[in-house]
Amino acid sequence: MTLKERASLLKRDIPAVFLALKKEETPRSAKILAFFTVAYALSPIDLVPDFVPVLGYLDDVILLPAMVALTVKRIPDDVFQRCRAEAEGMWQDGNPKRWYYAIPIVAVWLVIFTMIGKAFL
Repeated sequence: MTLKERASLLKRDIPAVFLALKKEETPRSAKILAFFTVAYALSPIDLVPDFVPVLGYLDDVILLPAMVALTVKRIPDDVFQRCRAEAEGMWQDGNPKRWYYAIPIVAVWLVIFTMIGKAFL
């Protein structure tokens, strides 16, 4: 599978993961993972900012696909296939960006800064 095909599959799977988050048949562990995956995918803030050479884009190339793949593995196959079917064309104009999806990313950075501050004090 080429990189372009994987990217298009990822674009289709993120809305499906979002829909699976709302399904009762989705296990709790998958819902928790799906929440973080969708929040990270839709967040206007990256864990590693894009202006950081190499690392800035690695999170988009490695971290997000890994999170999606792990989430998809935890969702029952029949539920995810229905969600994929429902998600067709859901976000045709691109990913919606909302400020509140940045809250988990900001929380991670606050924890990191707190740990660094405690290490130096």
